[in-house]
Amino acid sequence: MTLGQHITTGRETAVEQPAGLRARKKQRTRDALLRVALELFTTRGYEQTTVDEIADAVEVSQRTFFRYFASKEEVAFAVVDMVEDRFFEALSRRPASEGPFEAMRNAVTSAWNTIGEAIEAVVPAELHMRAYLMIESTPALLATHLRRSAELEDGIARLIAEREGLDVDADPRPRVAVAAFAGVMRVTGRLWGQGQDPSVEALGELTEAYLDHLGPALAGNWRKPACDRSSRSA
Repeated sequence: MTLGQHITTGRETAVEQPAGLRARKKQRTRDALLRVALELFTTRGYEQTTVDEIADAVEVSQRTFFRYFASKEEVAFAVVDMVEDRFFEALSRRPASEGPFEAMRNAVTSAWNTIGEAIEAVVPAELHMRAYLMIESTPALLATHLRRSAELEDGIARLIAEREGLDVDADPRPRVAVAAFAGVMRVTGRLWGQGQDPSVEALGELTEAYLDHLGPALAGNWRKPACDRSSRSA
């Protein structure tokens, strides 16, 4: 390394370090606002919690809150957003050789480790579980959640159609497949939220178990042969 290169590198480091410190400080502030907001939402209620109360608890101004979040609603869905983004990214990277259901299932299972780490880096999994139930039980948030879910499903259906070389507006299969898959995800999310184990691992295991039943549930006749039913009732 020449003297000139050394001087240049030293100047870059001197400039980058404060910027890095500022970025970390901003991230800590955002994470603190998120944790406090979810804690207040799940203990006092979403409607009963104000932006001022969230900001005061973190000892920042209301103006600072709005630098990080546009509204209470945005902070309520922040972790959900992160989880959905991770899944969409994982699905976009699945190999073309996988069928639609296989790709969606593998995207979920392959993303669990990074999703779990990402959630725990921001909020405890137990708080995320309580926040999920809070969303489901708050009419204003539930309406938003359903709208957002519909938008996400449409995006996934379009991605699946692109993978399969289909026109999503002419061929119903991508939307049907995604609707079935998303239904399983909603069921397992609700059951996880009602369970006793708040870990992301528990959610992953529950989701995989239900996804394993998706194919059999959609195929064939569930009813047992008449002879089996009659022998049981005899």
